[in-house]
Amino acid sequence: MSAVKAYRTEQDAGRFQLLVNAITDYAIYMLDPTGTISSWNPGAQRFKGYTEEEILGSNFSKFYTEEDRLIGLPQRALATAALEGRFESEGWRVRKDGTRFWAHVVIDPIRAENGDLLGFAKITRDLTERRQAQEALRESEERFRLLVQGVTDYAIFMLDLQGRITNWNAGAQRIKGYSRDEIVGKHFSRFYTEEDRASGLPERAIDTATREGRFENEGWRVRKDGSRFWASVVIDAIHDDLGRLIGFAKITRDMTERRKAQESLDEARAALFQSQKMDVVGQLTGGVAHDFNNLLTVIVNNLDLLTRRIGDPRDMKLIESAQRAAERGAKLTQQLLAFARRQPLQPQLLNPNRLIGGFEAVLRRACGEMIDLRLALTSPLKWTHIDEQQFEAALLNLVVNARDAMPEGGTLTITTGHIDIGSAEAARSGPLPGDYVSIAVQDTGTGMEPDVASRVFEPFFTTKEVGKGTGLGLSQVYGFVTQSGGHVAVESAAGNGTTVTLLLPARVGPEEEKTAGPGDIRTAADSTGTVLIVEDEPAVLDVATEIFESLGYDVLSAHHALAALDILGRDEKIDVLFSDVVMPHGMNGVELARKARELRPAIKILLASGYPMSALSSEGFGADISFISKPYRWTELSEKLRSLRSGP
Repeated sequence: MSAVKAYRTEQDAGRFQLLVNAITDYAIYMLDPTGTISSWNPGAQRFKGYTEEEILGSNFSKFYTEEDRLIGLPQRALATAALEGRFESEGWRVRKDGTRFWAHVVIDPIRAENGDLLGFAKITRDLTERRQAQEALRESEERFRLLVQGVTDYAIFMLDLQGRITNWNAGAQRIKGYSRDEIVGKHFSRFYTEEDRASGLPERAIDTATREGRFENEGWRVRKDGSRFWASVVIDAIHDDLGRLIGFAKITRDMTERRKAQESLDEARAALFQSQKMDVVGQLTGGVAHDFNNLLTVIVNNLDLLTRRIGDPRDMKLIESAQRAAERGAKLTQQLLAFARRQPLQPQLLNPNRLIGGFEAVLRRACGEMIDLRLALTSPLKWTHIDEQQFEAALLNLVVNARDAMPEGGTLTITTGHIDIGSAEAARSGPLPGDYVSIAVQDTGTGMEPDVASRVFEPFFTTKEVGKGTGLGLSQVYGFVTQSGGHVAVESAAGNGTTVTLLLPARVGPEEEKTAGPGDIRTAADSTGTVLIVEDEPAVLDVATEIFESLGYDVLSAHHALAALDILGRDEKIDVLFSDVVMPHGMNGVELARKARELRPAIKILLASGYPMSALSSEGFGADISFISKPYRWTELSEKLRSLRSGP
């Protein structure tokens, strides 16, 4: 070799070494034929961790994992490179600190000009981040595949640019009836009805998704067996990283049951609307007529009373004219009452104990045979101003909820009492300071966790299974109590039952009102007897009281039948029962009359109503019960009472 050639060879080797040393993204080093490391570049030091002084003279097998060394992988790699001229693979390698990295390895043999093996050139690249990204992508794709395949309520599948199906999930097979082998490669238009295909709907769907990125609608689709189902369809355009359209994702949901339910609901709503419309008209007409009759009763009887005090013929003529007008009004109300017989319910001053007692039979039926219903009613109990039907509905909701919380049976206790809440207690508990009637419904059921108990009054919140509850029962309770000026509280613990307490503002009831003074009481010598007047309209009650007192009667009064029965059960001096027929609180005048006759066989009974006698004939009046129509006159009432006293 000439000096010049030797110089160039040495120069080229120097350049090559500079190149190798400049590379830091690859480990480039030399091995002798036995695998001993004979050179080391900065890239090798960077991601294997060894300095040149630490690693030269060591065998390259120390970079392999223990399991790879046990199976002889380093030796096989060198043997493969020597035999085949190259070895290339990927696998886990070990750094100096013991951590592992994923490496791409290339081993090339180095031979002399005569073919003798001089050693190996080894190039290693750290691909850990790329592998992690690929593994994450693979796992993500696998999770997505499992998710899509696990969905059975939705048909989820892909379309190519021409609308041909490229994959198929279990939900698609369940809803549409085709297996994967039957449908992949077919055009998605086969799911459309013949009329939709004729109108070009499948093509328009693809065009819309291509142009706008999404197509969505509902319509009839066809299963494999030819049956139709109502489907909600979404088609989304899919683009690659460069924004090129590569296909479509299609999601279909079977909405047949919901559509049928909606149609049934619409029909029911239409029927309910018609029913409610007629009911409202009936209530309005009946309420107006009934109230108008009560007003006429006041007017007519005040005019009658005036005729007893006025002697001027001109004044009498005016009164008679007013009386004729009132009579025409009475005829008008009779025409209105031929159409409807109802009156709107209004909140009344009521005693909760009596309401609960009267409703007890219904509550026991709601509890069933496995529940022991107990009543612990404090007596006497103050009254409260509430709507009876709403109170009963609220109580029934609480009882039904308590029953459902005791599927294996238990004890349900309804307790009433009084609570006087001061300002300090109100600040803690919620209700305004004052005197309250309390109604507590306590069960021995499963109870509730605090987070559940805090939400029980929310609309639509329910812990019951789907279809077992609407979540509106306790919302009704809450609305009723708060609208009545009260407060509702829940105490519950898992496994220890639940207590729901209603607090309603206490009011003074009729039994608690002070009686009149001695100077206002008629003496026994002046009395014709004692009458119990049962009338829910205050103005009419006042007029009736005035008439009976003018006729020499001592007067007791009640606003409804239950209160009247209470009076009949404890007073021994009632000669006449004078009651309105139509009354709130579940018992009318006819029923009251029968109960009164059972309690007092000798009592005289006179019933009054704004409804005509023909409309009440189905109520079954007996010969021992007399009837007078509203608006009644003072003279008519006097005549009826005279007939009752003298007998038939």
